[in-house]
Amino acid sequence: MSTETPVVAGSPYRHIPDEVKKGWGWFLALGIVMVILGIAALGMQVALTLTSMIFFGALLVAGGVLEIVAAVRGRGWSGLLFHLLVGILYLVVGLLAIANPVEAATSLTLLIGAAFMVGGFFRIFASLSLRFHNWGWALLSGAIGVLLGLIIWRQWPWSGFYVIGLFIAIVLIFNGWAMVMFALAARCIVRRGSR
Repeated sequence: MSTETPVVAGSPYRHIPDEVKKGWGWFLALGIVMVILGIAALGMQVALTLTSMIFFGALLVAGGVLEIVAAVRGRGWSGLLFHLLVGILYLVVGLLAIANPVEAATSLTLLIGAAFMVGGFFRIFASLSLRFHNWGWALLSGAIGVLLGLIIWRQWPWSGFYVIGLFIAIVLIFNGWAMVMFALAARCIVRRGSR
């Protein structure tokens, strides 16, 4: 049964269970490992991009096989053809990604660039037209999205070799850093509660 250490009412960490607070060292270690892996990944963006495309392809193949099996098992069902076609599509796209990870990465990178640009323009439009509280941050976020999309498109197809690996590395670093900060906050709560 989980109990909670009393914490200041306005604290964002007031609902952290004691088990999590006591295990703050594990969260700290995990965060540090993630940051180190992210920094290491910055040096091997191409390999990480290609590996992630092969992994993504394998997931699509597995999903396609499961979709086909589910469609075949439900033979009397009216959605059989739809599920069978979706399963075949997943299977084919997955096999293509595994067989051609470079082409898969460049294609996916182009889509990422387009998504950044469209999402950025949407945020810019929404922030300028709605002018909600702190709308400037949404405007800045939109401008950064458009800029990233333009950088990806301008360097395409070469950006397809490193963008996905770079994004994975950045996510690892920031998630690891967030985990480190969470662990340090939990440690502070434990130390405050033991006084």
